Amino acid sequence: MNIPELKYNEAGLVPCIVQDADTGEVLMMAWMSAESLALTLERGETVFWSRSRQELWHKGATSGNTQKLVDLRYDCDGDTLLAMVHPAGPACHTGARTCFYRSMLEA
Repeated sequence: MNIPELKYNEAGLVPCIVQDADTGEVLMMAWMSAESLALTLERGETVFWSRSRQELWHKGATSGNTQKLVDLRYDCDGDTLLAMVHPAGPACHTGARTCFYRSMLEA
């Protein structure tokens, strides 16, 4: 698999938006390093870089809420990834289906 030239930030990371491949719902945003990107492509499940723990993070490894990779795209600038997945459970650590469950416009 040929990994395109991506524009990583100063920490060596690139943001990855995770979207449900069937519904189009945005589930979460996490960071990927070159290593986590390669592991994601190799395993067919999302692997991210945890900035708080400073380690690789295989989504769902402990919770079982894995994300099976359907497609992995990159934007026109090469500085953001879009992972289209089939989720095996909630994406958010709160138990919500998506991390984007709160609205700033609702009272």
